[in-house]
Amino acid sequence: MKRVLLFLATNLAIIVVLSITLRILGVERILDEQGVGLSYGNLLVFALVFGFGGSFISLALSKWMAKRAMRVQIIEQPRNSTEQWLVDTVRRQAKQAGIGMPEVGIFNSPDPNAFATGMSRNNALVAVSTGLMQNMGQDEVEAVLGHEVAHVANGDMVTLALIQGVVNTFVIFLARVIGHFVDRAVFKTESGHGPAFWIVTIVAEIILAILASIIVFWFSRQREFRADAGGARLSSREKMISALERLRAAQGHPSQLPDQMAAFGIRGGRAQGLKALFMTHPPLEDRIQALKASSF
Repeated sequence: MKRVLLFLATNLAIIVVLSITLRILGVERILDEQGVGLSYGNLLVFALVFGFGGSFISLALSKWMAKRAMRVQIIEQPRNSTEQWLVDTVRRQAKQAGIGMPEVGIFNSPDPNAFATGMSRNNALVAVSTGLMQNMGQDEVEAVLGHEVAHVANGDMVTLALIQGVVNTFVIFLARVIGHFVDRAVFKTESGHGPAFWIVTIVAEIILAILASIIVFWFSRQREFRADAGGARLSSREKMISALERLRAAQGHPSQLPDQMAAFGIRGGRAQGLKALFMTHPPLEDRIQALKASSF
């Protein structure tokens, strides 16, 4: 559960901070219907604005946060043949995929991993770990880069933000309905909203956000199959399968990506039972089999 909470931290923190700030400023008073009820129309508009607002603020900050969280060194001017090859490969793949040239960077980690993030198809970041460069052959690295470029080309970051916006809207709406009910039925507040409303609302937001994240994680797992297929098209099926096989061999070592970045990395983990619902990536075995069975 800690992994889930950390993954949701940025988006949820923005929502909670917005809620508290708007409460202090008195903006949430528009939700009261003459001080005795809850204006569901106002609440729905409020939830839509701030649900999608929180999601797109997270998206806008994603590249900035990724650079700092992972201490990514952006390749401005290649210093050696390896960096030159990375930049050239991403440029070629971006042109093939029909997107703008992403920023290319390297972050220091023994874990073989890579990620892509950014606000749009033409404003993205593709970063690889030092462990990936050291432990994979050039063909495999090419496939991993193709996988990340495919994420950008597919618009996965924006689509995730839209889905998260819908989820946020329901979370904000239902949390306040629950808070209103508890405040009225349990604490017998007759006019306005008492402290119980705000406490219950924040607790409900956290719990509902965790449960609703199952939907976001399901989509995240589906997009990995699409990105694998895209990586295979930009390199080759054999190179992509080989890269995934290499990642599977390294699976015994825990990922070094922060939990809030896990959905953007190429690796995944293993999980069973309920925990599998909160995985951002499908099992590597399933991804390899899907590539082998594909007909593109």
